[in-house]
Amino acid sequence: MSQPSSSSFYDRAKSQTNLQEKIMLLIPGFHGYKEKEIRRESDKLLRNQIYQKLSSAESQAKDTYRSLVNQGINDTWDDTDHLMARLDRVVERINHSEYGYAGFFDVTKVKEPDLDRMMDYDMQLLQMTDSVTTAIQGLKDTVDNGHVQDAKGKISDAMKAVDALETAYNGRKDVILGVQQ
Repeated sequence: MSQPSSSSFYDRAKSQTNLQEKIMLLIPGFHGYKEKEIRRESDKLLRNQIYQKLSSAESQAKDTYRSLVNQGINDTWDDTDHLMARLDRVVERINHSEYGYAGFFDVTKVKEPDLDRMMDYDMQLLQMTDSVTTAIQGLKDTVDNGHVQDAKGKISDAMKAVDALETAYNGRKDVILGVQQ
């Protein structure tokens, strides 16, 4: 499955502009405001897709944990539990992350190029999300196929993917503020 581009999220949000909003776009000053709102909504759609994928992966990790418990493979319980806790933390941070809003009186203003940079960065996070989901699917397949001796290595692979995603996510705010590109 090919990855959508950040512009496809922007185009989708922009296409959902209703007639009244299109008329308002003709008002001086409103156009820039609306363009910024569309960019914010685009990024929100993108982050929602990341959240949905990670939530699905989290559900698979929980199923895998239950399977390990049911099979009595207790030497992997702690590692799997740690993986699920780490993944849950990342999922919730992404779900509740800022999406480029800066109020009128805020010292730091988020401008359109900043929002575009944030969407591009979030596209990279979406690709990293695919690495997480692939690693967790690999773990689940390993356990489901009875190859529990390989489970520790698969848990480690999944943890590395989650760690990389979390590290990248931690740099998101710097990207929004233009500190890092």
